[in-house]
Amino acid sequence: MIIAGHTLGTPDHDLRGALRLFRTAGLDAAEVIYQQDYAAAIAPHDERAAAVAAEIAGDEGIPIVALTPYTTAINSLDDASWGAGVDDLRACIAAAHTVGASRVRVYAGSWHDGDKDWDAHWNQLRKALEVLAVDAADAGVVLCVENHFGTMTQTAANTARLVREVAAPSVGVLYDQANLTFTHDEAWPEALAVQGDLVRHVHVKDLVFKDPNAPFRASDTARVKAEERAVRSRVVGEGVVAWDEIIAELVRRGYDDVLTLEYEYRWHPQDLPAPEIGFGQAATALRELLSGLEGTR
Repeated sequence: MIIAGHTLGTPDHDLRGALRLFRTAGLDAAEVIYQQDYAAAIAPHDERAAAVAAEIAGDEGIPIVALTPYTTAINSLDDASWGAGVDDLRACIAAAHTVGASRVRVYAGSWHDGDKDWDAHWNQLRKALEVLAVDAADAGVVLCVENHFGTMTQTAANTARLVREVAAPSVGVLYDQANLTFTHDEAWPEALAVQGDLVRHVHVKDLVFKDPNAPFRASDTARVKAEERAVRSRVVGEGVVAWDEIIAELVRRGYDDVLTLEYEYRWHPQDLPAPEIGFGQAATALRELLSGLEGTR
């Protein structure tokens, strides 16, 4: 397995500093945000940004294996917005190719309680991915649709449905059990039963509930606002997500690729140790878990 750090966890570092931190923490690779006005990111509007990022990754000895954009317009019913969203992701695919990243995280559009015309938005989403699947295949990139609140694939079932409908080798699932856990959707056995054969990327993070009975609420897509949160972020191994069982099942199913530590320090620094500490702790926990699995084969 490749253990990567996510630059979501390094809001106080530039990209070089983030990759150096990952190397010091004993990580193998990096997943890098693709967004304007974030220091530890590749800036979409800078024509040199991807090439510079590739140089930094080479200098630091930490390959960039995934990019994380925040585009949500690919299910829009407005043609101009939909087209802009497709173009944004097309540019991210090109940047991924430049830095040598094999995957791009994809939000399945935008969807929140009270939104209407599910079928129409779903059709736009599927059409966008069918178009982008060609660009991704040409670039040697997989578009990884995330189990994520505020999108049309909050559940594992809908994520699997979308990927199966698009039916392209360059479109797969980004499995995030922590997201499914705090939205009270599928438990891990059900999630992997429905989408396990489609998983092409994994985000690893942990949490504890402030109130397990509180309903899930999120008015945004990228993060849950402080006043809406019913959970607190934790270092992997210190929360309620059964990563030992989950990764054992992923391995049993043949997954032997990237596990990205999605350390949510950008959004919830009050919950977590500083990244200089937390990434090392999380990497150690994952390596111990993986070492234990090796002993059972």
